[in-house]
Amino acid sequence: MIRQQDLALMVDLYELAMAQAYWSEGMADEAVFSLFFRELPEHRNFILACGQQRVAEVIRDLRFTRDHIDRLRELDRFEPEFLEWLAGFRFSGTIRAVDEGTPLFPQEPFLEVRAPVAEAQLLESLVMNYVHLESVLASKAVRVRLAAGECPVVDFGMRRMHGLDSAHRGVRAYRLAGLSGTSNVLASLDFGMPVSGTMAHSFVQSHDEEMAAFRVYAKLYPGTTLLVDTYDSRRAVGRIVEWLQQEPDVDIGAIRLDSGDLGEEAADCRKILDDAGFHRIKILVSGGLDEYRIAALREKGAPIDGFGVGTAIGAASDVPALELAYKLTEYAGRPRMKNSSGKTSWPGEKQVFRQYDADGTATGDIIAGAHETFDGEPLLKPVLEAGELTPGAIAPLDEQVQSAFRAINALAPELRGLEPARPHPVSFSDYLRRLQADTLKEVSR
Repeated sequence: MIRQQDLALMVDLYELAMAQAYWSEGMADEAVFSLFFRELPEHRNFILACGQQRVAEVIRDLRFTRDHIDRLRELDRFEPEFLEWLAGFRFSGTIRAVDEGTPLFPQEPFLEVRAPVAEAQLLESLVMNYVHLESVLASKAVRVRLAAGECPVVDFGMRRMHGLDSAHRGVRAYRLAGLSGTSNVLASLDFGMPVSGTMAHSFVQSHDEEMAAFRVYAKLYPGTTLLVDTYDSRRAVGRIVEWLQQEPDVDIGAIRLDSGDLGEEAADCRKILDDAGFHRIKILVSGGLDEYRIAALREKGAPIDGFGVGTAIGAASDVPALELAYKLTEYAGRPRMKNSSGKTSWPGEKQVFRQYDADGTATGDIIAGAHETFDGEPLLKPVLEAGELTPGAIAPLDEQVQSAFRAINALAPELRGLEPARPHPVSFSDYLRRLQADTLKEVSR
């Protein structure tokens, strides 16, 4: 895994090259960079923004060590004086970001950076990677959670995620998305997520008899969940019933099904348990689940009490990438923009105002200039000022989870569904429209 102290070198070469060019030209005026996306991916009605406040904490501590400088010198691309500038690098600017777990829509900034241009440029890849990973994972996980309704969803995705860093940081994103637990022990401890797990089929297979494996687990872990589909789930549940009738003090909390027609398997196993009076034993399912399979199971009324989801959320398999952009919108007090085909940007420093009706449902957003004021909740808030964390700006993770829950539930119901919905209304202020038009005239000369 990448060491925290080496994150300063997690830059694209062109960021260092441009920083040296800025330095050599004496270009040290303040710049504003905005992080946003232009279009929603297919199968997403919103993006759940995650990582933008956490990366501010990382940026505060970025340092180029002597070892870093020595390694960069070996590339034979940088002037000695510039390397000394890097050795003294401390981020001195301001970062405004939306709260963790905020639903966002096209063109709305996750964060905006105001800093001397070389400082802001050096952050590009680090900022984009941090926010991209957690937002992609959270945006998939929240769909799964919403599809499951009141049933808990547990993260089983670590083994198939793209790297250990993803597996670790993903659990933080899953908490913000509303998942109930994870099988990832380290991440559960680091992010306060309940740890949950059962057994693998190999444990059952390693015993000469299936029931011997169940007896060992029940003795070691009262209230455990038994994986019953290694051979024949119905037969296994029938044998568990006979065992519990003979030994009523044994405590089994649930059974887990991981294969076959999960709806039919769950219905048959539920009947076996209920007919014997074991109504309290729950049925959990896993195995190739995503939001659509979960929704279908619930629509059919399958008697399922919880879901374990792995690959679908761990790899965000249907939408594994979000086309994030980190664009210069102001330099030396003048608005800047990009106007290439299909990639026109909006100049200037911005604020987003989210408006609500009397019932607390979000009715639309206004993207405005940072100095403007509109009715509604301003989403971008200072988290780093003069290179230091703004006191009280970043809430504890438990509070962030609660805030994310409220923000998601405030969306119109159709936006929380699985099918494509009518877009959430997003408009631009008259000031921004004029600024874009005037800037476009300037860059088109």
